[in-house]
Amino acid sequence: MTGPRFHLREVSTDDLKALVKLEEAAFSNDRLSRRSFRHWIASCKCAFLVATIDNTLAGYILVIYHSGTRLARLYSIATDPRFRGRGIARRLIEAGEHAASDSGRFIMRLEVASDNRPAVALYESLGYQTFGSYRDYYDDHGDAIRMQKRIHHYRVLEVHADLPWIRQTTAFTCGPAALMMAMRGIRADYTPSRHEELQIWREATTIFMTSGHGGCHPLGLALAARQRGFRAETWINRRQPLFVEGVRDANKKRVIGMVHEDYLQQARRQRIRIRYADIAQQTLIWALDHGAIPVVLISTWRLDGKKAPHWVTVSGYDSECLFVHDPDPEETSQTPLDCQYQPIARADFARISCFGQNRLRTAVIISDS
Repeated sequence: MTGPRFHLREVSTDDLKALVKLEEAAFSNDRLSRRSFRHWIASCKCAFLVATIDNTLAGYILVIYHSGTRLARLYSIATDPRFRGRGIARRLIEAGEHAASDSGRFIMRLEVASDNRPAVALYESLGYQTFGSYRDYYDDHGDAIRMQKRIHHYRVLEVHADLPWIRQTTAFTCGPAALMMAMRGIRADYTPSRHEELQIWREATTIFMTSGHGGCHPLGLALAARQRGFRAETWINRRQPLFVEGVRDANKKRVIGMVHEDYLQQARRQRIRIRYADIAQQTLIWALDHGAIPVVLISTWRLDGKKAPHWVTVSGYDSECLFVHDPDPEETSQTPLDCQYQPIARADFARISCFGQNRLRTAVIISDS
């Protein structure tokens, strides 16, 4: 007589009805909807695996991938109450880790209810470590523990700056939010605020972008930092006015050029050093090693396909990745903690840290005065 047949496989559209039924049996709140299941079954940005016992759906795991980074997130896992105690969750997690690692992800993160001690113990036994918490996270107002595990193994030489995470409050203030993170990381007595965010934007904006509100000029951000008593050094790999290529209106181009020249004059008066060269990753690492924090312009094309300039704060590095704090959690599946210490492989970082047809590379290195 043979025992029950256990099988792990990728999800299929035929599993939808059983997944909804399992979700209802496994959870009393914070359930994934039929619509969510349908979305993730069709998505290529995840690993969605199911466990069956004698062809009955016994559990599933959903691991999602964040575009442009090497981060995976264990988004949801469930086992049918009838099959608990058979090690299904452990086998699903291990399979999810292998799938994420095979897809090029380096780190797996997850949230778990702080009072769910069996689940916490399972994750700890699998090598997950607590790195944060999230209050009032669940529908029942329960708190969550944040855990992570390195699923791609190599010799680790990690250096992380102790940075707060600050979310931009408008669609156009990524520069001020990134700068405030850097300044607060350097000085604990610096106080970020929404008023400060908008004030820095007024000081640093280029007035116009390709459409809508203007983005922040690197010299504008450097001057804003200098105004607040910080030292700022800029790296810009071109001498011409920035961000004009996508602007068609001749008058707008002239205005952007005038703003650029004004920033240059102010930078000379404030003795802000401008290096007209590509900033190397080793320079970013050197800055972190010496207590400075870089704010870097990236293109969001590899993140969201929008080809928009976007400022992020470099928050650490190791032997294969640079880590960033991103002030804009655009994806609905992202939580604020997903935007902290995002691992980006060195080769990927080289591709995203340039913008536009002219391949603009620019950064502002913030340090104490």
